[in-house]
Amino acid sequence: MWVEEWRPVVGMLVFDLISAVMTALVKKALEQGLDRLVLVTLRQLVATVFLAPIAYFKERSTRPKLTLEILAYLFFSAVFGAALSQYTFFYGLQYTTATFAITFINLSPVLTFLIAVVLRMEPLKVKSTAGAAKIAGTLMSLAGLLLLSLYKGVPLTHQEAASLIPATHHADGSGDRSWMLGTMALLANCLCFSFWLLLQTRLTKKYPAIYSSTALMFFISTLQGGALTVAIERRASRWMLTSKLEIVTVLYAGIVGSGAGYLIMTWCVEKKGPVFTAAFIPIIQIMVATIDFFFLHEQIYLGSVLGSALMVLGLYLVLWGKKRDETSLVSCATNTQADEEADNKQ
Repeated sequence: MWVEEWRPVVGMLVFDLISAVMTALVKKALEQGLDRLVLVTLRQLVATVFLAPIAYFKERSTRPKLTLEILAYLFFSAVFGAALSQYTFFYGLQYTTATFAITFINLSPVLTFLIAVVLRMEPLKVKSTAGAAKIAGTLMSLAGLLLLSLYKGVPLTHQEAASLIPATHHADGSGDRSWMLGTMALLANCLCFSFWLLLQTRLTKKYPAIYSSTALMFFISTLQGGALTVAIERRASRWMLTSKLEIVTVLYAGIVGSGAGYLIMTWCVEKKGPVFTAAFIPIIQIMVATIDFFFLHEQIYLGSVLGSALMVLGLYLVLWGKKRDETSLVSCATNTQADEEADNKQ
């Protein structure tokens, strides 16, 4: 039925909108002085409280026993997938723009593919059409990354008021340094997220209770972020949310961004697979750019547009190559099974 076919599409569009709104809220809250580590810690705490009851009741009878090995996986999953990943993203977001920061999400699947090939977790047939597409897509994405990092270009939009220019742009050149630091932080975020995806691949095989593992990951990252924040910043005032925007940002990021957003994405992956889900990533960038321009009044630069276009094209080439490989494997398996059945009949 057509309703069933369109439900995953609507689900991913809702997820994209959730991510875009969260990025804009976080950007504004950071500009108003909300501490990055405090935001990471409180977001994870809210997400834990939201997801833990769902995980308990949904997987009460199917949850495997926790072992030291699984706890180790969960610990490093929390480091790469929550604590470090979110902190580097928030750092990069604070010193660049929302549109620029969200662009780097397009690089994560490509970096994950590269790391998986280097670690021999994924085969690469260079002479096949799929392999050539993966290589071309990877090179195109890396070219887009270099363009984003090294070339800002002229502004394509015109903001008249000087107060609307981002605080990171200063005449003394400190703005350029801040922009480069922000870019490096966003690249580190992509690397953390890629390592987390590879960790999750092994974790889900050893501990298939997805909701429970995510709730535990959120809880462990809350402890990690809290301990680091207390060690670095001992003033209790840093933990106080002093404005409605900060309170809304923490609650929205924890409940809607981490909690509901994760549930929607997990459901879409179960229905349509990871390639379908990843194909919707660039739509987040379009939504963020719209919010960025009309509500945050940020400039959109030529370098961002050109680099983004290359990264999106590279992403779709890699995804197409992966999908073609999967189709070939299924076809080969079907043919092998048919041949075996024919031999048995004879």
